[in-house]
Amino acid sequence: MEKYDLIVIGAGPGGYEAAIKASALGHSVLLIEKDRLGGTCANKGCIPTKSLLHCAKAYAAASSSQELGVEVDKAFFNLQKAMAWKEQAVESVGKGVELLLKNAGVQVLLDAAACLDAHHVQVAGRIIEADFLILATGSEPARPPIPGSDGPNVITSDEALVMELLPQSIAIIGGGVIGIELASFFSLIGVEVSVIEMLDEILPMCDRELAKLVRRGLDKVSFNLGCKVTQIDSEGVQFTDSKQKQRRVDSQLVLMSIGRRPVTKGLEALGLETARGYIAVDSHMRTRLGNVFAIGDVNGKSMLAHSASAMAEVAVSSIFGSEAMSFDPISVPWAVYSHIEAAGCGPTEDQMKSQMRKCLCASVPMRSNGRVLAELSKRAVGSAKMICDMDGTILGIHIVGPYASELIWGASVLISSRVNVKAIRSAVFSHPSVSEVILECARAIEC
Repeated sequence: MEKYDLIVIGAGPGGYEAAIKASALGHSVLLIEKDRLGGTCANKGCIPTKSLLHCAKAYAAASSSQELGVEVDKAFFNLQKAMAWKEQAVESVGKGVELLLKNAGVQVLLDAAACLDAHHVQVAGRIIEADFLILATGSEPARPPIPGSDGPNVITSDEALVMELLPQSIAIIGGGVIGIELASFFSLIGVEVSVIEMLDEILPMCDRELAKLVRRGLDKVSFNLGCKVTQIDSEGVQFTDSKQKQRRVDSQLVLMSIGRRPVTKGLEALGLETARGYIAVDSHMRTRLGNVFAIGDVNGKSMLAHSASAMAEVAVSSIFGSEAMSFDPISVPWAVYSHIEAAGCGPTEDQMKSQMRKCLCASVPMRSNGRVLAELSKRAVGSAKMICDMDGTILGIHIVGPYASELIWGASVLISSRVNVKAIRSAVFSHPSVSEVILECARAIEC
């Protein structure tokens, strides 16, 4: 019987990172993936959505560039070429992952796996033994039992990323990250977009004041907040609004975007403890079975690609390291890549208030920033907000505006290192740069 020190099931950002790290420590590793290397992130999530958003943003820029002195005659969005661009990016990332695994000496099997017990996995007609297992099986789009949700006009993000024809109109159920990014994409290229969200504001992880700015920035999208979908039919979506009135949105397509659910098929024999359907783990990513670990979306702790990578390092260090690491989601940043970008790290002001925790807050509008004004002028939208403890320790930073996704990494360092706001005030920032909004927030904190 074949035997490895470690078997990793799932080759997304968590799985392939775990396999590479364990192999670098000198251990024999088998990585099993039922689909394509790179997982959801590379093939059906991060990479394809950002590729298509880039295409849509380029089209929108070309269509509205006259006031910048750039004359473009009849800009046209070609969906087939945009999809080809997207697929090129997906293939490049996949080949990059394949090369990394090859260079690391990781054995790879592309087939569906089934765990027989905590030490044995069946795959491709073989039973393979391992001392340790890391489960990185990821997630898939959720489809709630809404009447009509199985209709031919209903799609998920998976289908949206490979469509061959653009609809004239689309209703998006869900105002989370995926829903807002796809709403941005479709609205930029001329599709009539309606978003139906059950909560009273979009992007629930975002500071409410900043989420409102994102929504206002998506001025071509019709938002229906505080609404519960009751039925989907061939012509659109029926729902009740916040006043319990029956309403509907007519649309050619309906996109279900109300979250994702963990993929646990093939893991049933392990008898793992679950919470809300996710595999329960401790801060070291260990399940109730001492030699079985679960990372990434399947454990539900933080459903982000970079969180999965961080969990991979924690799991491998817990298995093979001299000192076990732990995963703390508090300093994990998130980002939304709509044409009005949003990003954040740490608690929001609303969360601090709900926990009855005193804090110091300051916000700075993007319109006060030199580079933003130079590039966007009156079209500047957004704001930055900093949240500190009463002694000035930085707890959270949240940004809506240009390059928010590129700025937010620094917040993770500041928060995890418990940096005091006074240290930011004494730093020198390049000018003009959008990053100066962080400096201005620090200067506005009174401590």
